[in-house]
Amino acid sequence: MQEQQIAALSAWLVEAGLQGASEETLIGVFAERFAAAGAPLAGGRVLVDTLHPLYEGRSYRWRRGEPDIHVHEYGPSGDGEAQQRWQATPFYRMLERGDSHLVQRLDEDSADRDPFLAMLRKDGDTHAVALVDRFGETGGIGPADCLYSAWTTDHEDGFGEHHVAALRRLSPTLALALKAASLGRIAQTLATTYLGRDAGQRVLSGRIARGVSEQIKTVLWFSDLRDYTRISDTAPPEQIIPMLNDYADVIVSCVHWQGGDVLKLIGDGVLAIFPAADRAQACLAAITAASKARAKIGKLNEKRIAQGLPATSFYLGLHIGYVFYGNIGSRERLDFTVIGPAVNEVSRIASMCRSVDQSVLMSNAFVDGLRHRRQDFLSVGRFALRGVSAPQELFTVDPAVWPTPPA
Repeated sequence: MQEQQIAALSAWLVEAGLQGASEETLIGVFAERFAAAGAPLAGGRVLVDTLHPLYEGRSYRWRRGEPDIHVHEYGPSGDGEAQQRWQATPFYRMLERGDSHLVQRLDEDSADRDPFLAMLRKDGDTHAVALVDRFGETGGIGPADCLYSAWTTDHEDGFGEHHVAALRRLSPTLALALKAASLGRIAQTLATTYLGRDAGQRVLSGRIARGVSEQIKTVLWFSDLRDYTRISDTAPPEQIIPMLNDYADVIVSCVHWQGGDVLKLIGDGVLAIFPAADRAQACLAAITAASKARAKIGKLNEKRIAQGLPATSFYLGLHIGYVFYGNIGSRERLDFTVIGPAVNEVSRIASMCRSVDQSVLMSNAFVDGLRHRRQDFLSVGRFALRGVSAPQELFTVDPAVWPTPPA
């Protein structure tokens, strides 16, 4: 590989990193150009840890002749069989010794000792170069403190020394470009996970000035769990968080399925919005999400009861109105959320579910949004809601349309 080829590939990596190229693009183009420069490159694996509530990191697989980069998200490797597999890899040994590269022949002995090398050998490759590029003590986020890569060849004599030297020279630049892409993805994951999908995107687009908000018309969803206080007082403490996670998985996934956005998880409560540019469509989306959540919670309860775990259902208030949507808070702590009388009203509507023994209650404004289906809803009366000036007529779903599940 010529010096000018190394310089050109390094310059491309810098430019692509600055332009925000994805990890798949960076790895794929790098490998193709490295091979086109005369290196006997047959495959590559790149691993980088991340910050994610479910996964520890991502693995990228490039293979000569295959059009796509294969991406795999892997789970925690801190204990059990996963820890044993990790400690058998060349990367773990390199970290322990402080090495930055390793040239390894992929023979039967190495494959027997190391499942990772066995995986590389299974592709028919004969030699591998493993590299570790460290980010430094303050250069990463959480566990993302270095980048691991392994490049393989199916050439009988392996890589030439000049190919290994070129990989070692280019690997830090590739790592820097991949770090930029990974940190951008981590920022997006954290923003959307903790703020909500729409709010997270708005923050990442730069709408973070304190006090900046807009008035929007939206369907408001407020739900919480039936008998949660009693369950939390009587169930073993170690069961409470898994229980909340089980029910939140159902409710949040159903809201997202219908295009809603969850803004807050408040203990066992969920505040979500369905923007109402099309009022009827937003109301239909919310009631459809509620129906799906009800069915899925029924199946979840069957599973939990079979395991001897506490089971419950949810109360839900649905309303539609104008809210202010944006950054609210102090100079040190901001929240991207909704405020306004409609937010207060939907929480009061949800709290009325207990008093009238209904699992779902809707405001008259919400039901008006579904005029073509008004026959599906039954009035439960007019009620004075705490903090709301005028009494509100509330509705529930006709049991013939939405049957009440057994207690």
